[in-house]
Amino acid sequence: MYNILTLNKIAACGLDRLGDNYTVTDDVTADVDGIILRSYKMHDMELPQSLKAVARAGAGTNNIPIDKCSEKGIVVFNTPGANANAVKELVIAGMLIASRDIIGGNTWANTLTGDDAAKQVEKGKSNFAGCEIKGKTLGVIGLGAIGILVANAAVALGMDVIGYDPYLSVGNALQLNRHVHCVHDPNEVYKAADYVTIHVPLLDSTKDTINKDTLAIMKDGVVILNFARGGLVNNDDIKAAIASGKVKKYVVDFPDSETINQPGIIAIPHLGASTEESEDNCAKMAADEIKDYLENGNITNSVNFPNCSLPVDKVGRITVIHKNEPNVIAKFTDVLKEVNISDMINKSKGDYAYTIINTDHTVTEETAKKLEELDSVIAVRIIK
Repeated sequence: MYNILTLNKIAACGLDRLGDNYTVTDDVTADVDGIILRSYKMHDMELPQSLKAVARAGAGTNNIPIDKCSEKGIVVFNTPGANANAVKELVIAGMLIASRDIIGGNTWANTLTGDDAAKQVEKGKSNFAGCEIKGKTLGVIGLGAIGILVANAAVALGMDVIGYDPYLSVGNALQLNRHVHCVHDPNEVYKAADYVTIHVPLLDSTKDTINKDTLAIMKDGVVILNFARGGLVNNDDIKAAIASGKVKKYVVDFPDSETINQPGIIAIPHLGASTEESEDNCAKMAADEIKDYLENGNITNSVNFPNCSLPVDKVGRITVIHKNEPNVIAKFTDVLKEVNISDMINKSKGDYAYTIINTDHTVTEETAKKLEELDSVIAVRIIK
């Protein structure tokens, strides 16, 4: 029996996938094997000694203490792509409301009174005229799950699309519409684009990606769209660019005290993944990831440990979370010399690594303890 803690409301269609061998609780003091959450901030939370995995029903993991989890051998999962379509649709909506003053027009129309409201509409509508997005150039910074969908949708809407992603995978490249022009220098995107949308994680290296220097390269009247993370755009610089006319509109899905009620800023209250379909997709993927790890030791979509999996078809299985150091595998096989290893896989990610070992014999607790005593080992689990 496995115990799962939910720190946010998780769609029932996801939790139902766990099955009868699981109990689900919202008691933060309980000893649990796994945690499933959305936006709950875990940084000040005391992690249970029994905790083996955390699954974020969403892409961003800034609310999870990744380093602390890694040190304790706790695998952290996210659900890349599960909410991508929802975010894509809102990005397209963001372009449209920035191009056509729909919000201003709606606000004005709701002030009209009297029997001649229709006449007032015809008289005043010219104050809210805008431009079409067809034929304009969209620059996409980051061609991951969301960036690809945005780029392809923009092409379908008749836009010219230019993209930049230094880490573009082969799989993602194959999904891109052939009309998307990929470049190796982000400055090419900034120079050409009428609209710039950013889709990268918030890291030390990506903080303030959009700043006074990058804005200076852009066209006058450019529209900036940020549906990724607030810290990717420098607030002071974007407000100065709006005041000078360099930026026409800034559409942000992560508003704060500095960007709410500001001229030229369209603040959306973090609605990117707020659809029924997205929440269901994220919940299902998170549940599947944590279940496969707890029951089989397989890792898929982890942010702190490598993807690593083997079919479960033998008598014994033992998994080892360890530091990424030389000669570690030889130490494992030495400890396991009295059992026959039928299959094994080892993967690394940064300072950490993960090994799955299948054996023809049941692995004893005594053997597991010997592995745990090795200097480089962080956590050992007997799966079968």
